Amino acid sequence: MVLVEADGNYLQPFAVDDMDIYSGESYSVLFTTDQNPSNNYWVSVSVRGRKPNTTQALTMLNYHNTTSASKPPPSPPPVAPLWNNYTHSKLFTKKVLALMGNPNPPPTTHHRRIILLNTQNYIDGYTKWAINNISLVLPATPYLGSIKYNLNNAFDHKTPPANFPSNYDVMKQAQNPNSTYGSGVYMLSFNTTVDIILQNANALAVNTSEIHPWHLHGHDFWVLGYGEGKFSNENDEKSFNLKNPPYRNTAVVFPFGWTALRFVANNPGVWAFHCHIEPHLHMGMGVVFAEGVRRLGKIPNEVLTCGLTGKMFLNNKND
Repeated sequence: MVLVEADGNYLQPFAVDDMDIYSGESYSVLFTTDQNPSNNYWVSVSVRGRKPNTTQALTMLNYHNTTSASKPPPSPPPVAPLWNNYTHSKLFTKKVLALMGNPNPPPTTHHRRIILLNTQNYIDGYTKWAINNISLVLPATPYLGSIKYNLNNAFDHKTPPANFPSNYDVMKQAQNPNSTYGSGVYMLSFNTTVDIILQNANALAVNTSEIHPWHLHGHDFWVLGYGEGKFSNENDEKSFNLKNPPYRNTAVVFPFGWTALRFVANNPGVWAFHCHIEPHLHMGMGVVFAEGVRRLGKIPNEVLTCGLTGKMFLNNKND
């Protein structure tokens, strides 16, 4: 197979026998139908990054009108890489590069950098995920209406932390595993360049860290690089790929590692950035960005029918 596209953007083509696709990602591949048309051929899918509880899924590639679609292939199914072969996964991921000139390279500097520490925590005895020790809880009132109409009590107006303590050891269990709920928003200046560093860490269990695919709404971003251990502003920024980084909307952060992203905050609105493993979002693994909300015109009433904005429109209608 030859990979040619990811998340709607062209790649430098490269050939693979297998590929990692994380939740929220999309790829386009090309392959040549030049094999013996009298045979069928296995296609297999297996779990990556989590210990599987099921066998690999199998289907068959069939040359239409040349052989029965139910005829077993002559060879056994391919053996997938081990679910926790992260070396294999990293080698694949780091080969994903943008086709030169498409899109344009990223801005060479950033206006703001936010470092997001991803941890597993307890709140009131329940297991949660947290970002910079805050587990996201979405408020009843839509953020868009809250910000547009200055509803100060609709969500937590304290800005979430833009970093985590410098002495935090990402390779070990947290000394204090407890966290808190929050609904704050990162307010971004419009049309500025923002760096996001996703920092993975040890979860609640010893020597345990998981793969997480992070998805940004409303934007694509440049994936500037990946690294091991704790991110260093002084040292790791030197390794950023500013020449042909892939332009994506979903990026993976590997166990005990970091992933660096860059995007331009040029799309007015309120946008979620979260782990695309759905239960992890509901357990708090996400943040919210807002930019240029005042630039928006009238917001459709249907978008604002919940919470305080819903009551506001109902009261206005009854007046």
